[in-house]
Order: sequence, then C-alpha cells, then structure tokens
Amino acid sequence: MARDPQAALVALNRFGFGARGGASGDFINAASDPRGFVAAELQRPAAALIESPTLQPTPVLASELFAFQAEQKAKREADAKVAAATAAMSSQAPGTMMDKASPMPTSVRPPKPAPNVIQRTFRAEALARIQRASIAECGFLERLVTFWSNHFCISVSKGQPARIWAGAFEREAIRPHVLGHFADMLRAVEQHPAMLFFLDNQQSIGPNSRAGQRGKRGLNENLAREIMELHTLGVGSGYTQTDVVALAKILTGWTYAGRQGRLGAPGSFIFNVNAHEPGAIALLGKSYADNNATQGETALADIARRPATATFIATKLVRHFVADDPPPALVTHLADVFRKTDGDLRAVSHALVGADDAWRAPMTKMRSPYEFLIATGRLMAQIPEDPGRYLYGLNVLGQPLWTPAGPNGFADTNAAWAAPEGMKLRLDIAAQVASRIGDNRDPREMLDLIAADAASSDTRQTIARAETRQQAFALLLMSPEFQRR
Repeated sequence: MARDPQAALVALNRFGFGARGGASGDFINAASDPRGFVAAELQRPAAALIESPTLQPTPVLASELFAFQAEQKAKREADAKVAAATAAMSSQAPGTMMDKASPMPTSVRPPKPAPNVIQRTFRAEALARIQRASIAECGFLERLVTFWSNHFCISVSKGQPARIWAGAFEREAIRPHVLGHFADMLRAVEQHPAMLFFLDNQQSIGPNSRAGQRGKRGLNENLAREIMELHTLGVGSGYTQTDVVALAKILTGWTYAGRQGRLGAPGSFIFNVNAHEPGAIALLGKSYADNNATQGETALADIARRPATATFIATKLVRHFVADDPPPALVTHLADVFRKTDGDLRAVSHALVGADDAWRAPMTKMRSPYEFLIATGRLMAQIPEDPGRYLYGLNVLGQPLWTPAGPNGFADTNAAWAAPEGMKLRLDIAAQVASRIGDNRDPREMLDLIAADAASSDTRQTIARAETRQQAFALLLMSPEFQRR
C-alpha cells in the first residue's frame, strides 16, 4: 500500500492514542498500511488483559476493605471513649485542661496520614491502566476498553466498595470480553459486585420472596432500568415500565457475599434464593421459568441478541470513533455484523476498521481529557511510575477516572469537551507540560512524529513563529493535529 500520511493520522488519532515519541516509528508504520496497523491489535486479544501480582481480584479486595472498615470502626469507638473520659475529667477538674479553643502548636501537628488500602488500590489500578495505554503500539484495544468501560460504567463516588473495586471491575468484566461476545460481557458486568453495588441490586428484594414477606425491603429497579436503557436496548426501543419491573424481579437475588461470608467468599457474586421473586416471569413477550440465577442469565442473553441492542451498540461505537452524528450506513453495517455474528465484538471491531466511511469522515471529534493526557505522555515517550499527574489532569479537565456523574457515563460528543472553558483548561495543562520539559525537545521534530506530511501549513507556521520552544510545544499540544480525531 502506498504511503498515506493522512490515513496514518486517522489510524493513530481516531482509532488509537496517537503516535509515541522517541524511536517508535509509529507514524511510518501506520502510513505504510493504515488499516492493517489498526487491525493488527485485534489479533492479540490477550493484550487487553492486565495481570499483575500487585493487582488483586475482587474478593480479596473485599476482604481487605471489610478489614479496613472494621479497623476504622474500632478506632472511632476507641476515640469516642477517650473523648468521653476526657470530657468527664474536664468537668470534674475545671481549669486543669487545655483550653479547647487553643490552637495546636504547629510543631506538634500530626503528620499527613499514609494512604489507606482503598487509596493505594485505586492508584495502583489507575497506574496499570495508564501504563498499558502509554505503551500500546496503536492503542485500538485500549480505546475499546475505555469505550466499553464507559458504556458499562460505575462511579467511585458511590462509596468505598466502588472505589476499591473500580479497577478490578474493568480488569475482570470488561477486558476479557472486549473481543469476545457481547452477551458474555453483559453477563460478566451485571454479575460483578461493583455493578451490583453501584446500582443497588444487593438491596432489591422480590415482593413475594421469603425475605420480601418479612417486609424489610422491596424491589429496586435501578439495575434493570439501566440494563435496558443504557446497556442494551436503548431508550425508545419498545420496552415498557412493565418490562423494567419484570427484569428487576428476575434479577432479585443477584448480589454479593458480605463480610460474614455466609453464602460465599466475601465480595464474590452469589445468588440469594431467599431474596429472589419466585415463579415464572414474563419479559418482552417471553416467559422465563424460575430456575434461580439461570433465569436472569437467560433473560440477559435474549436481550443481548435483540435487534434493538445491535443498533444501539453500533450507534454508540460509531459516535465514539467516527462522528457525533453517526453515518447511518455505517451504523447499519455494524449492526448487521453484530446480529449475524451473535454479537462477536472482534468481528464488529474489524467491520469498523474496514469500513470506508470510518476513514473518510473528517477529523472533527475532540479527544476526551483521558485521550488528550495519554496522547501527551505517549508523545513524550514517557511510561509513568506514578499516576498522580494524570489523575490531577483528569480532575481539572472534568473527566475524573472512573467517576462519571451518572450511570450514562461521560459524554461522547464535542459539546462536552470543546467548550471555551474546557479548552482554556487544556491550554493550562499544555503549558504546565511544556514548562516541565523546558527546551529539551524540538516541537517541529515532534510534529513530524505525530503528523508528518499530514500536518497543515498553518500548524507548522504557528509552531515556527513561537517565541520559545516551551510556547511552541504548548501550541503543538493544542493543534488540530493533536486535539482532533
């Protein structure tokens, strides 16, 4: 294939995280065969996995969380006893205690506490994710991981379990299935303790179950509603509130074992028959027999194979990778592949990369904050040893890691990221990065690394006219060649 710099830019920016700096040769490799460069990662499904002895499975993290919570409770109780005893002594011997209003001398202020197990785990998981994105040749697989992780999102703001499990959720429920079948990913996601906690299904009790008859709690529709609205069928696909209630009943009993581990290892998925709504249940025109967890698994498998699910997933994929207004023909093509292959996500991803519409569309989409920061680190050929700067940048730019504002995830359109205030914040980040590297890099050479002959004359002139290398580098990071995909 002839050398194609413009297609190389599309390959690296639209489908990946941009070219790496140094001697990677990413742009040259992409230019020689743009589609093959992207598709090559689809032949390496294991590359999506992250396995490390420092990253623990969900049940182990649950045990560590429960132990930490028990320690914190014991400490609070001990502190309360000390405070009560001190107050009693003060009331008996007035004037002998230090005035409560007196400030603590600066010389004896307590040191900043060490990170706890929740904070350490979150940072370790964040670092593993950022490092994998930083070293990937193209980054298409990692882009797929971030897409599916946002599609099936949880938020660490929900509470301590979500924060300590967020990385494990992505490693265990998303990564193994990113090139597998959608139905398998759907089941893994909805049975993962992080999702059950995030959408409150551990609180959902069948009205006619043994637990429901005791009247302590009732049905919770959160998980069922988001499965149908956000994870599979999409709004306006024909399901009704009756279907939401039916699916919620089918999913009663789906929970995770608590700290006592009565029904299983703490933090593992379990089916609690005492909370499950008994009997056959009709959903979307089909009756599902009461056969414990299999009832819900069968229902999810059927929903995953409905035509509306294929269209909904295809639309979101095209919106993410190609255009805010997805080309209808490309959506139809991907939906057809999804249906004909029983939701084979590798086949769907191949179809996306192989479609002419995916390469012809103008590069008008703005990189998300995560994509922008990863692309910046890749350009500088840096493999971070600490996630701090990335986490800080994501917080500043409005996309804190694994912390969307709601179950619909972070927005995937330019309106969310191209607003003037957001661009000003990006410029601030670009200036900070430029100040750290000083005059050690030639921005003109780095422009050739990421865009080569695809760089516009306007961008080249803007960088050449900069007063300093630092200013030129900041302008490079804000150029269309770097910001657009």
